[in-house]
Amino acid sequence: MKGIVFVELIRMAESVMGEEAVDDILDKVDLENDGAFSAVGNYPCRELLQIVDAVGAELGAPVEALQKQFGHWMFGRFVDGYPVFFEGKTDGFDMLESIENEVHVEVRKLYPEVELPTFATERLADGRFKMVYSSERPLHHFCHGLIEACLQHFKHVASIQMTERMDGEKFCAEFLMQKAA
Repeated sequence: MKGIVFVELIRMAESVMGEEAVDDILDKVDLENDGAFSAVGNYPCRELLQIVDAVGAELGAPVEALQKQFGHWMFGRFVDGYPVFFEGKTDGFDMLESIENEVHVEVRKLYPEVELPTFATERLADGRFKMVYSSERPLHHFCHGLIEACLQHFKHVASIQMTERMDGEKFCAEFLMQKAA
Protein backbone atom coordinates (compact mmCIF):
# COMPACT_ATOMS: atom_id res chain seq x y z
CA MET A 1 0.00 0.00 0.00
CA LYS A 2 1.32 3.44 -0.93
CA GLY A 3 2.83 5.43 1.89
CA ILE A 4 0.70 8.49 1.20
CA VAL A 5 -2.23 6.64 2.75
CA PHE A 6 -0.22 6.05 5.95
CA VAL A 7 1.03 9.64 6.03
CA GLU A 8 -2.50 10.98 5.70
CA LEU A 9 -3.89 8.61 8.35
CA ILE A 10 -1.26 9.86 10.77
CA ARG A 11 -2.03 13.49 9.85
CA MET A 12 -5.72 12.92 10.46
CA ALA A 13 -5.05 11.26 13.82
CA GLU A 14 -2.72 14.11 14.82
CA SER A 15 -5.39 16.67 13.96
CA VAL A 16 -7.72 14.96 16.45
CA MET A 17 -5.35 13.71 19.15
CA GLY A 18 -2.18 15.74 18.78
CA GLU A 19 1.25 14.68 17.61
CA GLU A 20 2.46 13.39 20.98
CA ALA A 21 -0.52 11.07 21.45
CA VAL A 22 -0.09 9.66 17.95
CA ASP A 23 3.65 9.15 18.53
CA ASP A 24 2.79 7.20 21.70
CA ILE A 25 0.38 5.01 19.72
CA LEU A 26 2.94 4.37 16.98
CA ASP A 27 5.52 3.42 19.63
CA LYS A 28 3.13 0.77 21.01
CA VAL A 29 2.15 -0.76 17.67
CA ASP A 30 4.48 -3.41 16.24
CA LEU A 31 5.46 -1.82 12.91
CA GLU A 32 8.34 -2.90 10.68
CA ASN A 33 9.60 0.66 10.28
CA ASP A 34 8.69 1.94 13.75
CA GLY A 35 6.05 4.29 12.30
CA ALA A 36 8.34 6.21 9.94
CA PHE A 37 6.39 6.36 6.67
CA SER A 38 7.35 8.03 3.40
CA ALA A 39 4.59 9.19 1.06
CA VAL A 40 6.25 7.35 -1.84
CA GLY A 41 7.08 4.15 0.06
CA ASN A 42 5.16 0.88 0.03
CA TYR A 43 3.96 -0.71 3.26
CA PRO A 44 1.82 -3.68 4.24
CA CYS A 45 -1.89 -2.97 4.58
CA ARG A 46 -1.93 -4.90 7.85
CA GLU A 47 0.15 -2.08 9.38
CA LEU A 48 -2.44 0.48 8.31
CA LEU A 49 -5.12 -1.67 9.94
CA GLN A 50 -3.01 -1.97 13.11
CA ILE A 51 -2.74 1.82 13.31
CA VAL A 52 -6.47 2.25 12.72
CA ASP A 53 -7.19 -0.32 15.45
CA ALA A 54 -4.83 1.41 17.89
CA VAL A 55 -6.21 4.90 17.20
CA GLY A 56 -9.76 3.57 17.49
CA ALA A 57 -8.96 1.92 20.82
CA GLU A 58 -7.38 5.13 22.14
CA LEU A 59 -10.37 7.22 21.06
CA GLY A 60 -12.96 4.62 22.03
CA ALA A 61 -14.22 4.74 18.44
CA PRO A 62 -15.38 1.81 16.33
CA VAL A 63 -12.86 0.89 13.63
CA GLU A 64 -15.55 1.07 10.94
CA ALA A 65 -16.41 4.66 11.90
CA LEU A 66 -12.73 5.62 11.94
CA GLN A 67 -12.22 4.12 8.47
CA LYS A 68 -15.24 6.09 7.20
CA GLN A 69 -13.88 9.30 8.68
CA PHE A 70 -10.53 8.58 7.08
CA GLY A 71 -12.31 8.17 3.73
CA HIS A 72 -13.72 11.69 4.15
CA TRP A 73 -10.24 12.97 5.03
CA MET A 74 -8.60 11.31 2.00
CA PHE A 75 -11.25 12.58 -0.38
CA GLY A 76 -10.34 16.11 0.70
CA ARG A 77 -6.68 15.36 -0.03
CA PHE A 78 -7.62 14.02 -3.48
CA VAL A 79 -9.61 17.18 -4.28
CA ASP A 80 -6.69 19.38 -3.20
CA GLY A 81 -3.90 17.31 -4.72
CA TYR A 82 -5.45 16.04 -7.94
CA PRO A 83 -7.95 18.64 -9.23
CA VAL A 84 -7.50 17.43 -12.82
CA PHE A 85 -9.55 14.32 -12.01
CA PHE A 86 -12.51 16.51 -11.06
CA GLU A 87 -12.45 18.65 -14.20
CA GLY A 88 -15.57 18.26 -16.28
CA LYS A 89 -17.36 16.31 -13.57
CA THR A 90 -20.61 18.00 -12.55
CA ASP A 91 -22.13 15.03 -10.78
CA GLY A 92 -20.91 12.72 -8.02
CA PHE A 93 -22.00 9.66 -9.97
CA ASP A 94 -19.86 10.83 -12.91
CA MET A 95 -16.89 11.06 -10.55
CA LEU A 96 -17.50 7.63 -9.06
CA GLU A 97 -17.82 6.13 -12.57
CA SER A 98 -14.45 7.60 -13.52
CA ILE A 99 -12.44 5.93 -10.75
CA GLU A 100 -11.82 2.59 -12.44
CA ASN A 101 -11.25 3.74 -16.03
CA GLU A 102 -9.68 7.17 -15.52
CA VAL A 103 -8.23 7.67 -12.05
CA HIS A 104 -6.85 4.16 -11.56
CA VAL A 105 -5.42 4.13 -15.10
CA GLU A 106 -3.37 7.23 -14.27
CA VAL A 107 -2.33 5.86 -10.87
CA ARG A 108 -1.06 2.66 -12.53
CA LYS A 109 1.02 4.73 -14.98
CA LEU A 110 2.78 6.39 -12.06
CA TYR A 111 2.97 3.32 -9.82
CA PRO A 112 2.84 0.11 -11.92
CA GLU A 113 3.36 -2.04 -8.81
CA VAL A 114 0.36 -0.62 -6.95
CA GLU A 115 -2.45 -2.98 -5.95
CA LEU A 116 -5.72 -1.13 -6.32
CA PRO A 117 -9.24 -2.23 -5.54
CA THR A 118 -11.64 -2.65 -8.43
CA PHE A 119 -14.88 -0.72 -8.81
CA ALA A 120 -17.78 -1.77 -11.00
CA THR A 121 -20.48 0.85 -11.45
CA GLU A 122 -23.97 0.85 -12.88
CA ARG A 123 -26.64 3.51 -13.24
CA LEU A 124 -30.00 2.06 -12.32
CA ALA A 125 -33.58 3.20 -12.86
CA ASP A 126 -35.04 6.05 -10.83
CA GLY A 127 -31.70 7.84 -10.42
CA ARG A 128 -30.12 5.05 -8.37
CA PHE A 129 -26.45 4.17 -8.71
CA LYS A 130 -24.62 0.97 -7.79
CA MET A 131 -20.92 0.67 -7.10
CA VAL A 132 -19.20 -2.59 -6.15
CA TYR A 133 -15.86 -2.51 -4.31
CA SER A 134 -13.62 -5.59 -4.52
CA SER A 135 -10.19 -5.94 -2.92
CA GLU A 136 -7.92 -8.21 -0.92
CA ARG A 137 -7.95 -5.42 1.66
CA PRO A 138 -10.82 -4.95 4.13
CA LEU A 139 -11.17 -1.23 3.47
CA HIS A 140 -14.81 -1.09 2.38
CA HIS A 141 -15.71 1.25 5.26
CA PHE A 142 -12.92 3.56 4.08
CA CYS A 143 -14.47 3.35 0.60
CA HIS A 144 -17.87 4.20 2.12
CA GLY A 145 -16.37 7.39 3.56
CA LEU A 146 -14.85 8.29 0.19
CA ILE A 147 -18.24 7.83 -1.48
CA GLU A 148 -20.01 9.96 1.15
CA ALA A 149 -17.43 12.71 0.77
CA CYS A 150 -17.68 12.57 -3.04
CA LEU A 151 -21.44 12.99 -2.96
CA GLN A 152 -21.12 15.83 -0.44
CA HIS A 153 -18.48 17.49 -2.63
CA PHE A 154 -20.96 17.57 -5.50
CA LYS A 155 -23.68 18.78 -3.11
CA HIS A 156 -25.82 15.66 -3.39
CA VAL A 157 -28.11 14.59 -0.62
CA ALA A 158 -28.24 10.84 -1.02
CA SER A 159 -28.83 7.64 0.87
CA ILE A 160 -26.12 5.00 0.70
CA GLN A 161 -26.76 1.37 1.57
CA MET A 162 -23.70 -0.86 1.93
CA THR A 163 -23.93 -4.64 1.71
CA GLU A 164 -20.75 -6.53 2.62
CA ARG A 165 -19.73 -9.97 1.41
CA MET A 166 -16.71 -12.12 0.72
CA ASP A 167 -15.91 -13.36 -2.78
CA GLY A 168 -13.31 -16.04 -2.21
CA GLU A 169 -10.36 -14.19 -0.70
CA LYS A 170 -11.68 -10.77 -1.66
CA PHE A 171 -13.60 -8.30 0.47
CA CYS A 172 -16.55 -6.95 -1.46
CA ALA A 173 -19.11 -4.31 -0.74
CA GLU A 174 -22.02 -3.20 -2.84
CA PHE A 175 -23.01 0.42 -2.41
CA LEU A 176 -26.50 1.34 -3.56
CA MET A 177 -27.05 5.10 -3.75
CA GLN A 178 -30.18 7.12 -4.23
CA LYS A 179 -30.18 10.89 -4.58
CA ALA A 180 -32.87 12.67 -2.61
CA ALA A 181 -35.61 14.23 -4.71
